[in-house]
Amino acid sequence: MKGAYVCSDRGVPAFGSKGCSLHIQEVIRAMMAQGIELSLFAAATGNHCPSDLCAIEFHKLKHAKIHDRYLREQSDIKDNIDILHQLDKHAPYEFIYERYSLWSHAGMSYGDKYNIPTILEVNAPLIEEQKKFRTLHDEQSALDISKRCFDNAKIILAVSNQVADYLDGFSQARGKIHVIPNGVNTDKFSGIVHQASNHKNQTTIGFVGTLKPWHGVNQLIESFLLVTQLHPHTRLLIVGDGPEREALQQQVHELGLDSKVTFTGAVPTDAMGQYYRQMDIAVAPYPEQPSFYFSPLKIYEYMAAGLPTVSSDLGQIGDIIQHGKNGLLYDAKNPESLFFALSYLIHNPKIRTSLGENARAEAKSKHSWTLRIQSILALAGLQEAA
Repeated sequence: MKGAYVCSDRGVPAFGSKGCSLHIQEVIRAMMAQGIELSLFAAATGNHCPSDLCAIEFHKLKHAKIHDRYLREQSDIKDNIDILHQLDKHAPYEFIYERYSLWSHAGMSYGDKYNIPTILEVNAPLIEEQKKFRTLHDEQSALDISKRCFDNAKIILAVSNQVADYLDGFSQARGKIHVIPNGVNTDKFSGIVHQASNHKNQTTIGFVGTLKPWHGVNQLIESFLLVTQLHPHTRLLIVGDGPEREALQQQVHELGLDSKVTFTGAVPTDAMGQYYRQMDIAVAPYPEQPSFYFSPLKIYEYMAAGLPTVSSDLGQIGDIIQHGKNGLLYDAKNPESLFFALSYLIHNPKIRTSLGENARAEAKSKHSWTLRIQSILALAGLQEAA
């Protein structure tokens, strides 16, 4: 079976190290493992193609470098014509899988034209995100493109119930929406082993992700200051890079924590194992947010790595982390409770081990990308349900 994966988003490098990049790579891997031959059409590549994906048929989608935001939007809209030509050039395909992006409808339009299954993956309410965090000049065109995508999609994948609720506001999407959370490649983490140690020895608390405000790393650092006062033999390992890094490093310096906090910067995906091995506790410190619609990849990775996860109890997270069984949840409205959760696990290394083992078993049995892709293919009528 041959399919096309389309991602026209400038900000999503297919072979990068951001969460969105890992998502693309793992979907591709899981599809290939099902015997599917994929052609990848992407606007951004990234700097490090994983060795097992270098042989994939890849086609670069070109967008003009334009500084004026309005003109860039209009140019990206026109690029749909070229993307349709590229799909035609390299066809035939038995299905189209498109990652929903603000200005792209080419994948869904192509599939509708040739009456082949179309799968639209929606990770966020992009129009609302763009208005809130960036700038959106031509909102009407963005709405029209979204409606066209939803209308032409055979099935629409929402990563969370919150995203599904947003999609349900569009008449074109109703009846097609299926909640398929993110997953994890459990094979990547099968060799990671954590040893229970006496709590008097050094304990490493870890965070993995892009350093952006809504990830709450500043709150983690504040809690870590309290942790060090009660547990001096602890360190904090922050894996990732992003726009908040300089401010977070300044916060660490002002709190006198330079010797206890390590920032790794961006890390290639195939090198992540060495950092997970160093961690004893993993944290997802999302701050209180009025609409938390994420399906956090980091939590699935923490679980597959056999780590007890401490996370704020927001959105979908409470469905993934079972408090006291495979991790601990705390109230995002009360960030001090993060300190108490961390302190409890530092004091109880055997409980850490038990939570981590349960988390790994849960990741394997319920959250692998293999299971996710099998469900998606079955929904699209491309494979029998497992």
